[in-house]
Amino acid sequence: MANRLVKNIRKHWVLYLMILPGIIYYIVFKYIPLMGSVIAFQDYQIFNGITGSPWVGLENFKQLLNYKDFHEVLRNTALIALYQLVFQFPAPIILALLFNEVRILILKKTVQSLFYLPHFLSWVVVGGIVFELLANQGIVNAVREMFGYAPILFMQEEAYFRSIVVISGIWKEVGWGTIIYLAAITAINPSLYEAAVIDGANRFKQTIYITLPLMLPTITVLFLLNIGNFLELGFDQIYNLLTPMTYSVGDIIETYVYRAGVLQGQYSLTTAIGLFQSVIGFALLWIFNRLARKSEQGLW
Repeated sequence: MANRLVKNIRKHWVLYLMILPGIIYYIVFKYIPLMGSVIAFQDYQIFNGITGSPWVGLENFKQLLNYKDFHEVLRNTALIALYQLVFQFPAPIILALLFNEVRILILKKTVQSLFYLPHFLSWVVVGGIVFELLANQGIVNAVREMFGYAPILFMQEEAYFRSIVVISGIWKEVGWGTIIYLAAITAINPSLYEAAVIDGANRFKQTIYITLPLMLPTITVLFLLNIGNFLELGFDQIYNLLTPMTYSVGDIIETYVYRAGVLQGQYSLTTAIGLFQSVIGFALLWIFNRLARKSEQGLW
């Protein structure tokens, strides 16, 4: 087995050399940091290090579950993640299908570029744009006043915060998310559409019975990857949109970890939270992968 591997590496050494940077990246930034997860079971003291800090077993996890605000933080995280899964995940699929129907190439490329552009803006910039649009004297309230409605302080109202998070996330990432789906559509054999036209299928039926079924493997893989990161919403977006008035509905695990870990120095507790997120993500990924395998899909 070892001799066969060595022979294969010698034969295809150029290909192995190409993937070497990726392997090094994952070893350095993904696998080596896993060793630091042991501090979730310690009373970690920064000056004593991992080897010198006392072990406390599951005390950090007990403290986490007994923390009075953790259940609210977990609920906020789960709800926003669910909204993103329901509304944000299908958005690139729908947009890719719409792009596929555009026949004027110049128009298609121009619109695609406009949709890609927000992806390259940081959440600091996007957060500033959102605040300006929804401010008391912003465009949205100006339009409301034109129709005789009173202005609303959207960014200070709890009822609007989760919707703003989902909508701003769609606006920023929907264009970039279409790239993989458009590639999947491009790989579909054109003869299938020609046969469908002969059978009298219109564009809508071609989309329903040809395009979507053949996109399903790609959709399944990306869905499973999203499920694996279900509780990891991303710190940047929420932190830049959060205000003191919306903490009760917008405070998520990442923002809590920032306060407890970075500002208060509770490194063991925040590592326990990260481990908790990973376990939940892995469990969800395993469950949905098992379900996907019943239709001969799945990651493994």
